[in-house]
Amino acid sequence: MTVTEKKSAISDKKKKILTGNHAAAHALRQARVGVIAAYPITPQSPVVEKIAEFVSEGKIKTRFVKVESEHSAMAVCCAASATGSRVGTATSSHGLMLMYEMLPWASGNRLPIVVNLATRATGAPWSVWTDHQDFITIRDVGWIQMFCMDNQEIYDTNIQAFKIAEDPRVFLPTVVAYDGYILSHTMMPVSIEKQDEIDEFLPPLKHHINLSDVSVVKGIDPVTTPHIRDRGNEGTVPGYFEYRYAMQKALENSIEIIMNVHDEFSEKFGRSYGNGIYKTYLTEDADVLIFSMGSVASQARNVISKLRKDGLKVGLISLKLFRPFPVLQLRNLFKDTKLVVVFDRDIGYGYEGVLSYELKAALYGLKQSPFIKGFIVGLGGRDVTDQHIIQGVTKAINESEKGIVSHETDFIGLKLDHLGDYDEKDYFKGG
Repeated sequence: MTVTEKKSAISDKKKKILTGNHAAAHALRQARVGVIAAYPITPQSPVVEKIAEFVSEGKIKTRFVKVESEHSAMAVCCAASATGSRVGTATSSHGLMLMYEMLPWASGNRLPIVVNLATRATGAPWSVWTDHQDFITIRDVGWIQMFCMDNQEIYDTNIQAFKIAEDPRVFLPTVVAYDGYILSHTMMPVSIEKQDEIDEFLPPLKHHINLSDVSVVKGIDPVTTPHIRDRGNEGTVPGYFEYRYAMQKALENSIEIIMNVHDEFSEKFGRSYGNGIYKTYLTEDADVLIFSMGSVASQARNVISKLRKDGLKVGLISLKLFRPFPVLQLRNLFKDTKLVVVFDRDIGYGYEGVLSYELKAALYGLKQSPFIKGFIVGLGGRDVTDQHIIQGVTKAINESEKGIVSHETDFIGLKLDHLGDYDEKDYFKGG
């Protein structure tokens, strides 16, 4: 080890004051990502700017590819992953939307790419502030999706994400999400582990499609047929249906792998996030459970002590793993619960909050299903306050006691009464 390498190893093992974006960048550096393809978009740009800084300073041996759009960024990521490189990038909102065409190509070709998503509202109207709509919108492209609550979790989850995605039983791309500005630009203490210990936990990528190995002629066939094809001595080739089945099973089976990787990380580095798929807070004696993700879960945690002082036994389930949705684990978790209050920072347009209806579907068929009441909060960066959480819990308790079951979307934090003479019917015209 050279003097420079020794100094680098020493400097790595300490706490740094980092934004969420820079925590993600340090994780990508220590994961020894081989290719980064990126295009800037608020509020994620500091992730790839920091990576570019690491490259220019010689702190990471990474091919940094500057492209003209997020679509091209994901196209480069797919090509690089297919040649056997460890690949990562970052984006937000409409950048993710522009990538969308390439996202199912990444999952369909079983490429273990890791994308950091600093969440941001989608337009129109244009907004650069956070909500979870961009994260929710990609739920059907076959990616693993995880959500973080603080900057340390961003760093830790990125390291775990590569190990999960690159497991031969998985080989699927993964999104690591965190709230734009609330975490992306907020500084917190983050423990940065020694590089040799990260290397022990996350070995080099193996057992992957590797088109760069020219000793064996191979390629990726981008076209298939509805039916299984017989190639004689070369065997049979699956049809489209079989490929989709295999991807679905890999997603379902990844839940156990995600939990195992989390436990392995926790044992090695001493930091735990529940069981790796959700985190609990004061749930042991709770009569009411709040269910949410990210910034909303953080806000709810702050309110629970106030609710308990008022005599309400309230606990919190913070969902970390959104896709694959951990149905069996949630069914077991909620099997004896009487009331669940769901706070969504998104809309399943035309229905209700996505977390709310996903949980209802997951718990369908339980002998004793809980009363589930959903609320939508904080869209477009609107503050989610203590009072909003208290208001939702109080309303949910009142409706459950009265047996009021409604599938109407309930919004908390709207300020329609501040609009003066503006006629509410004008909303339906986009006025």
